[in-house]
Amino acid sequence: MYRHLLRNVSTRTVSRHPAIQSTWKRAGLVRGIQTNLDAKYAEKLQQRAKEAGLSVEELRAKAKDEAAKKKAEERKALEDTLPTKQAQSTAPSSSTSHKPSGQASPKERKDSSPVKPLSNILNVERVLSTPHTAEQIGALWTAYHAASSGGTGRGFVCASVPLDLYKKMEGVSQQYPAFVVPLARPRPANAEPVKEGESDTAYEFYFMQWSFHEKPPVPRTDPNNPFDIPSSASSTNPPLATVLFTPLQEYKSRQTFATPYLIATFYTDLATTHGTVLMRGEITPSAASANADAGPDRYLLSQEDAQMLVMMLQRFYLWNVETNGDVEASPSKVLQTFHEKPEDFKWENLVKASNLTA
Repeated sequence: MYRHLLRNVSTRTVSRHPAIQSTWKRAGLVRGIQTNLDAKYAEKLQQRAKEAGLSVEELRAKAKDEAAKKKAEERKALEDTLPTKQAQSTAPSSSTSHKPSGQASPKERKDSSPVKPLSNILNVERVLSTPHTAEQIGALWTAYHAASSGGTGRGFVCASVPLDLYKKMEGVSQQYPAFVVPLARPRPANAEPVKEGESDTAYEFYFMQWSFHEKPPVPRTDPNNPFDIPSSASSTNPPLATVLFTPLQEYKSRQTFATPYLIATFYTDLATTHGTVLMRGEITPSAASANADAGPDRYLLSQEDAQMLVMMLQRFYLWNVETNGDVEASPSKVLQTFHEKPEDFKWENLVKASNLTA
C-alpha cells in the first residue's frame, strides 16, 4: 500500500511544495555566503603567510604541527595524573631508603581493608596538585581502564558516580546488603519446546553481597603543610564499599568459599574534595588464564554480563525507577520483599523488575 502511494507522488508535486522551495532558496544563500567567506579566508591566509615569510602550504603545515604539539602536551598533562608502571615498580626500593622515619608512603594503607587502595591506581596527589573537576577525573578514570589489557579494556568496568546518587545507594545497601539479580540467557538448543504462556528467555541468577570498609582519609590539598595529616578517624568520606557477584548455584554449593565472578569497588577517597565516587569492577580471570596459550577471553564473565550486573545493581539500589502499573514488581518493592517478607518473594516479580525497558 505504502509503495503504491509513494509511486503516485510525482517529483513535480514535491518540488512545488513551499517548504521544499524555501529550503532550496536558503541553501542557495548559504552557498553564496560560504563562497564569500572562503574568498575572505584565502586573502587573510595569504596575508599571514606573506608576513611570516612562508607559502600558504607551509603556513598550514606549521599550524597543523603546532596544533598536534599542543594536543600532545595536553594529553601528557592528563597522563601524568596516572601512576606509571615504572614508578610503581621502583617506588618500594627507591623510596624506602630516603624516607624519614615515621612518614608513611602514599601507597601504604593503615586501615584493615583488603581492597587495593586508590593511590595504587590513580596518582591522587598529582590530581590534587592542579584543579580538576569531577567530570575531568571521571574522564581520566574511564581512559585509564579503556587502555587496560592492551588497549581493549577487557576485564574491567568502571564509572564515576555523583556523591548524591552514591549516598542513595549506600543508604539502601546498608539496610539490604544482599540480593539476587538475573541475567538473561538464550534458551538452550536441546531444551523442551516452549509451552503456552512460558517465556522463551532463560535466566541465570547471581548472588550479590555488599561489604563496607573503613573510611578512606580525605587527601590533603597542601602537601607542604606538616600539620595536614590525613586519617581515617577524622575522615568525612563515606566508607569504601565492595560488591561481590557470584553465580547463585556456586554460592549455594560453596557458600563463603564460592569464587566471585565480579568484584565492584566504590572508591570514596574524592567524595569530600570533588563530590564524586569512582567505581571499578574487576572480572575474575579464569584458571586457564595462567596458560599462555589460552584464548583472548580468559575471564569467568563476559564484558557484557559484567556491565549488565552493574546496571542491575543500579536498578535495585537506586530507588528512582519503578515498573509502570505493577507495584509488586517495582525494584524497591522486590528488594524489600526479599528481606522483609521472604515468604511473599516471587521470582516472576524479580524478572519483571529487572527489565530495563520497563
